[in-house]
Amino acid sequence: MSWSEMQPLLSQGTLDTLYMVLWATVVSVLGGLPLGILLVLTDQGGLLRNRPVNKVVGALVNIGRSLPFIILLIALIPFTKLVVGTFIGPTAMIVPLAIGAIPFFARLVETAIREVDHGLVEAVQSMGGSLPTIIRKVLLPQALPSLVAGVTTTVIVLVGYSAMAGAVGGEGLGSKAVTYGYQRFDTAFMLITVAILVALVTLVQLIGDGVIRLLARRGRTAT
Repeated sequence: MSWSEMQPLLSQGTLDTLYMVLWATVVSVLGGLPLGILLVLTDQGGLLRNRPVNKVVGALVNIGRSLPFIILLIALIPFTKLVVGTFIGPTAMIVPLAIGAIPFFARLVETAIREVDHGLVEAVQSMGGSLPTIIRKVLLPQALPSLVAGVTTTVIVLVGYSAMAGAVGGEGLGSKAVTYGYQRFDTAFMLITVAILVALVTLVQLIGDGVIRLLARRGRTAT
């Protein structure tokens, strides 16, 4: 296959991959952030200590994390079709991508929130701060660098997931690699696809590291 033939396929595959990853990341953050916070608040010593709730939420998160994505992708076909009307195409793949990433990101959020100095929480409590105030003014700002690192890791995981999704009708670079690279024995096309995926992951990591360094500098300046 000539470069002129490859270029539109690779361009479309890259756009589809970015589309899937972007929206799946948004949904993952919206779903995983409150779950991670809830895991911390309901745990032993948490502000909303509730062992049954913590155990149930923790079990659901663990189950979600333990399922291989390719199995989850297939198992969710009826649900995906119910939500978006189809189970193929980049829009349909956002559903399993997000569901697969939400528990992953929730655990990263839990780890980030646990790193916050509990003394700061107690100080705000002593001044009459409500739970929403503690979350907005203490937990989230103090954990922000770690949360950004978690989002970066989640995006990178989703890039890998999107490549797998492409193998079962999800479009994106994975689909192009299978259809035009593997099935047609076009090694050059395969290598270019891999190079684009590597470049995407590297770019995401560089952006994430840059934001984390910026937040760290601001934190040092504020103190």
